[in-house]
Amino acid sequence: MTLVESLLAGFSVAATPSNLLFCLLGVTLGTLIGVLPGLGPTATISLLLPFTFGLDPVTSLIMLAGIYYGAQYGGSTTAILINLPGEASSVVTCLDGYQMARQGRAGTALTIAALGSLFAGIVGSFVIALWGPVLADFARGFSSPEYFALMVLGLVAAIVLAQGSLLNAIAAIMMGMFIGLIGIDRTSGVARYTFGQPELFDGIGFVPVAMGVFGLVEIAVNLEQTQGKRQVLSQVGRLWLTRDDVAKAYRAVLRGTGIGCLLGILPGGGAVLGSFASYALERRVSRDPARFGHGAIEGVAGPESANNAAAQTSFIPLLTLGIPSNGIMALLMGAMMVQGIAPGPEVMTSRPELFWGLIASMLIGNLLLVVINLPMIGIWVKLLHVPYRILFPTILIVCCVGVYTLNNSIFEVVVMAGFGVFGYAMRKSGCEGAPFLLGLILGPLMEEHLRRAMLISFGDPSVFVTRPVSAVLLLIAVLLFAFAVIPSVSLMRAKTFEED
Repeated sequence: MTLVESLLAGFSVAATPSNLLFCLLGVTLGTLIGVLPGLGPTATISLLLPFTFGLDPVTSLIMLAGIYYGAQYGGSTTAILINLPGEASSVVTCLDGYQMARQGRAGTALTIAALGSLFAGIVGSFVIALWGPVLADFARGFSSPEYFALMVLGLVAAIVLAQGSLLNAIAAIMMGMFIGLIGIDRTSGVARYTFGQPELFDGIGFVPVAMGVFGLVEIAVNLEQTQGKRQVLSQVGRLWLTRDDVAKAYRAVLRGTGIGCLLGILPGGGAVLGSFASYALERRVSRDPARFGHGAIEGVAGPESANNAAAQTSFIPLLTLGIPSNGIMALLMGAMMVQGIAPGPEVMTSRPELFWGLIASMLIGNLLLVVINLPMIGIWVKLLHVPYRILFPTILIVCCVGVYTLNNSIFEVVVMAGFGVFGYAMRKSGCEGAPFLLGLILGPLMEEHLRRAMLISFGDPSVFVTRPVSAVLLLIAVLLFAFAVIPSVSLMRAKTFEED
């Protein structure tokens, strides 16, 4: 089929009443959790995973994807109105967005954020449609050595681009890989690290771990923060843009979209890195960099376009190579695997309705986001006055009910609580949850492909360097890690996220 025919087939899937409803539900929930500081899409998706397993796989993925890119929209609202990012990728939006709001231009900032995100989201969706099939065709020639090398590259990139120190990121990934090895060894049939507990023979469930490390940890972190009164700027002002606003912002939107599309594809990149990179670029190319931090509209337009473009294109490695590019993609990969879908190049041939239906739903969802965001600004402003102490009991109950209903198992609720404590200790130690989750997902897959590769080569490890693709991927991984440990690069890497 041609691209147009494939997209039309995708719209026939995405435009069904049930999929439209869940797309609307997803983007609305995404906006809501983006507006409410302290939850975020990672925690929300982990909380909702158990409730999506009873849905059709296409419908559940459409909703979960809507939550992810919808949160990029919602995060800008709190960044602009109360100088508090509702989502990590909106941190840099605070710098100029809040200053615009203090100058009576909150409406202008919110509008350019919404329109820039709309443009970037549409472009990002078309990038998936154009490049996804190309990468999938390339990946069909992969065998176990190539997949092992690709996963090594993905984990190295996640280490390099993770926030905090390299050692913490390495430790988080190694811990995730170790947890993923618990259970019955698929090759030998021997139980590993189960301590004789029958509940562990099938391994530790992905969903309880994710809900503990992200959901419960977010509750704990937000409860310990000072619950002072937030100064909410309720006077939004005019929402339309002047010709001067458009003239200043459109180049930033284009540049931010390009940066976001590129960084979203890279393993370990994503929306956060895209927004930071876009802001740095806008300051560099501006004729008057001193305006930034004092209400420059480019400081809102660029990052908000970049984070939404990156949110869209981060689906490309997942759907075409079977490699999650960030923590949220790891969650979606786990959701697909639970539904019996193996992420990778075969998705396009075996489940084309999922691939093209998801792309079409992104185009629809981005339009819905503009429709529900700008007219509902007043409602979002009122929600900002809700104290977190009222919200967290509901979130906690949802966590427990969701995990229990998976297998009607109290043991999994205990596992969730245990990993909540573990995740909190990781957070306090400076270890990020996303690399841990990537290690948990990719660890068992890496072991499987490593063993297959060794069987193919009759135990000869040179198979990884004699095959051109795997050799190139491993070389890139080594060079990337070596580059990251250079002192000057490490310092620059630390400064990139110092405001997060």
